[in-house]
Amino acid sequence: MAQAKVFNKRRSGILLHITSLPSGNLGTDAFKFIDFLCASGSTVWQMLPLGPTHEDGSPYQCLSAHAGNNRFISRDILKSQAWAEPAKLNDTKMSRLMATAYRQFIKNATEADKQLFNEFCQEQQFWLDDYVLFREIRHLNQARAWFDWPVELRDRQPDAINKIKTERDEALMIRRFEQYIFFCQWGQLRQYANANGVKLFGDMPIFVAHDSADVWAEPNLFTLDSQGVATRVAGVPPDYFSETGQRWGNPLYEWQNHIQQDFDWWKRRLKTQLQLFDLIRIDHFRGFESCWEIPASCETAIDGEWKPAPGEQLFDSLLAYFGELPLVAEDLGIITDEVTQLRERYGMPGMKILQFAFGGDASNPYLPHHQCEDSVTYTGTHDNNTTLGWYHQLDEHTKKHVHAYFGETAESMPWLFIRSALRSVSELAVLPLQDVLSLDGKHRMNVPGTIEGNWLWQFNWDMFNSDNANKLKALNILYGRC
Repeated sequence: MAQAKVFNKRRSGILLHITSLPSGNLGTDAFKFIDFLCASGSTVWQMLPLGPTHEDGSPYQCLSAHAGNNRFISRDILKSQAWAEPAKLNDTKMSRLMATAYRQFIKNATEADKQLFNEFCQEQQFWLDDYVLFREIRHLNQARAWFDWPVELRDRQPDAINKIKTERDEALMIRRFEQYIFFCQWGQLRQYANANGVKLFGDMPIFVAHDSADVWAEPNLFTLDSQGVATRVAGVPPDYFSETGQRWGNPLYEWQNHIQQDFDWWKRRLKTQLQLFDLIRIDHFRGFESCWEIPASCETAIDGEWKPAPGEQLFDSLLAYFGELPLVAEDLGIITDEVTQLRERYGMPGMKILQFAFGGDASNPYLPHHQCEDSVTYTGTHDNNTTLGWYHQLDEHTKKHVHAYFGETAESMPWLFIRSALRSVSELAVLPLQDVLSLDGKHRMNVPGTIEGNWLWQFNWDMFNSDNANKLKALNILYGRC
């Protein structure tokens, strides 16, 4: 099947989440970063999922598969709106700030502006109404998970839900308005990126968080009992990295119910992501062929088993609905021939990680001589150490393997890997910003299997010098990626 249009030319990109901008929002720093991409000859900005997170800050366990994180809203852009009274928009707490902004909007906005807001609420109603209810009820219940709410709210009993809608009407509208502002600001950023030739590359986890608006709204689509408790959960089996595997804890999908609905839930989910991004990575793609199913009673992933998933039926349905699927498959881990066939059937490039390539023998599938056009080559990802940090921790045997592979060269890490990624045959090469800035392991984004100290890294503009963009652009030109 034909690939998505974004792959019709060689490109390079940089991986950087919104939280890693100095401001952590969609304001001036985000636009300035697009300018840097342009100056460096990079035409893709890859980032992590954009949803509102739980307390641990992980973008892979969001409170919604559709909503945007209100922390990304730029206060400066908000204050610049014609209806705003900027002197009164200084509250440091986002919930109070948005309440004030909403009341200013209702008081001062033109009828045309109000109509745009109403149209947004109508167009996004398929997820927005459930989301604002979920967030408001969660707030009223001291941020407890939905399956610990009072039964009438947990089970969405009509009288209880209607009571919330009536008594909390303004609070619900403020939450709708918050999402409207996020999507407006995001739209401005995407328009600026696209106008400058930059594609936005998003990330869609295969599973959603148990405590999310999505699972609360449609529990029949997930492996839950009548009290909302997960009966079977997701993870990966024991491997080289972990003797007990990884127990992620997300509920799995009741695939038969998805099939009966012709995968409507997935169509809605992907529709929102395509409003945000030009290209989307699907995390843990192998789970669409079969996934590791763990009884919820098990504390580790040891006692799970592989259960088949209807990947072909799902992607056939999505392809018929959307016409094309601009998706990249995160095909790392235990990948079988069946998983590869599923990915190739729908023209989805896989991922090649240079940090995974060394220390073994010439058969390692991540070595550059095994790369193919239908792939995305990375020096490392958000789950890896920075390339410089990785190199510093290598044993002598692996270091010798790296240098023997690349031969006589005066180029040092991380630019040795950056050059390898850019000259690869992969149609897209992506570099974490930490590597472009030659930062060491203190600047790592995430350490899988840990819950503290992750997702916090931010750069500052002092880390850049005049040579960063020029050096990267020269390589992009040399290897045909500009």
